[in-house]
Amino acid sequence: MSRPHLTAGFLPLLDSVLLVLAHEMGFAEEEGFSLGLTRESSWANIRDRTALGHFDIALVLAPMPIAANLGLTPIANPMITPVMTGLGNNAITVSADLWSAMADAGAPGDLLAGPAGKALAQVVRTGPRKLRFGVVHQTSSHNYELRYWLAASGIVPDRDVEIVVLPPPLLPEALGAGSLDGYCVGEPWNSVGVTKHGARIATTKSSIWQWSPDKAIGMRADWAERNPEVVASVIRATYRAALWCQKPENRLEAARIMAAPAYLNQPVEIVSRALTGQIHGGVQQVSIPDFFIPHDGAANFPWKSHALWYYSQMVRWGEIAAGPANAELAAATFRPDLYRAAMASMDVPVPAEDYRREGDQAKAHAIAAYNGALELGPNQFFDGAVFDPADLDSYIAAQMSAD
Repeated sequence: MSRPHLTAGFLPLLDSVLLVLAHEMGFAEEEGFSLGLTRESSWANIRDRTALGHFDIALVLAPMPIAANLGLTPIANPMITPVMTGLGNNAITVSADLWSAMADAGAPGDLLAGPAGKALAQVVRTGPRKLRFGVVHQTSSHNYELRYWLAASGIVPDRDVEIVVLPPPLLPEALGAGSLDGYCVGEPWNSVGVTKHGARIATTKSSIWQWSPDKAIGMRADWAERNPEVVASVIRATYRAALWCQKPENRLEAARIMAAPAYLNQPVEIVSRALTGQIHGGVQQVSIPDFFIPHDGAANFPWKSHALWYYSQMVRWGEIAAGPANAELAAATFRPDLYRAAMASMDVPVPAEDYRREGDQAKAHAIAAYNGALELGPNQFFDGAVFDPADLDSYIAAQMSAD
């Protein structure tokens, strides 16, 4: 019997590292399938080509399948997310001119969300014009975390600042050309902005919301239903790639692979920053060990509560109406049941629950798990908020009343 060959779409982002490693390091073949990787130029292309069936699987923005299931996309074929591709890896980068104004307002350059947001708020209040920030897609972690940071810092998105959408590789160039004052994107495009366009990293996703989700492997629901064994193999191959990538001794090799022209086409020194946690913000180098977490802390587990947090932001920013039916659709997009079933043969610890609170843990902590002990990382939001999926309506109401 011939092994299945899967077409997989990805964008030139470090977040694609697990998909690339599954191909390059043979983890896909170990699980009985081969991968054909297609680099795309925008998240809109990934969204539409996956929906049309051009790709069997794809690296997707974690909120993107949720948006498809809620009818927020042009081609709304139902999608699922059975495995995540790590935690963290985003940052918010600003122009040298904006950073100079933020520094004058007290921004210290340590990449912490609180002080940077406070300084930006002062600049927004006293500046001569409305600032413009870029994000990679409307239904993206980047859009929601940028808006969260702005709002919690006292800046009203859309009213006080403008937010526009551009593909990730174009954001540094747009900032360098003066078309943007800042942007939120995954690596290596923050570091590219710093090294090639004199930008400054203001803060990181790991500071806005610790150990938080960002990208996933997405696929059409009907394809997954027809190919359950292949889906299980994809989950296990992603897990194997994550386990390999998590090891410090493999990080530079992962950077070398990702730096190749077929993937990021950037110097290894730039690519390695996120993988080693040595982030140069343009002012100083800061060590952030949890900047990108490929495996630890159940980083590959698709928590339904994470899906509901994304849904809460869609409601908050007027993309979808609140209601139990929509919340149920959002939660059903993430498939921990498929993850557990796929991992059963590997006999490794997996979370026993589908939902968890966010914002209530300052340190690593143990959780209920099958097949052994499992520890998650800290999960605090920089503003001290707590998200309880069991009290979703109250969380949404509190956020909307504060905007």
